[in-house]
Amino acid sequence: MLLGGWTLVHGLTDNGGGDGGPYRATVSHSHAASAAPEPAAGARPAALGASKPVRVRIPSASVDTGPVLELGLAADGTVQVPTVAQADDIGWYKGGVTPGQTGPAVLIGHFDTAAGPAVMREVSRIRVGDPITVTRADKSVLTFTVRKLQQVGKDAFPTQAVYGDTERPELRLITCGGPIVDGHHPDNIIIYADLTAVRA
Repeated sequence: MLLGGWTLVHGLTDNGGGDGGPYRATVSHSHAASAAPEPAAGARPAALGASKPVRVRIPSASVDTGPVLELGLAADGTVQVPTVAQADDIGWYKGGVTPGQTGPAVLIGHFDTAAGPAVMREVSRIRVGDPITVTRADKSVLTFTVRKLQQVGKDAFPTQAVYGDTERPELRLITCGGPIVDGHHPDNIIIYADLTAVRA
């Protein structure tokens, strides 16, 4: 599909997995299968103008990171991922909308790399209903509430569900998952979240 003039294909690649240590690169089937009801139209904050994300916090996964990287497309048409040296950072796909605009803003972070655990190492702790807070360059603080978690093979990446147009401000957070095969995680873990609060 085309988004912002770029062709998006397949799932995210990674920079090689570590041994995972004490962390689990999976989401519970019970939590992955469940989904929170969508917020009522009257309860949704209005969409905002563009402003780049500068900080991301996910209390349930012990994530508090910034500044946020800007990611484009790799030579093979897949979305870039942070480098091994940026393993503790989260990146934002700059070919899409910024968090708070109408549409799916896409954030990407490693579960681990060949160097060890990374920013999303505690992804298995995230549950439906958990908050994800994004601070933007305009100083606004946005709260997104997790609606759905999905673990899917990279060869079956749901491109339309992740990058396709939506009618409200949404967030996608993507990391790698599954047991390591030939030095890489075979799956992507995708977190879907809806904008539920804005603090100027």
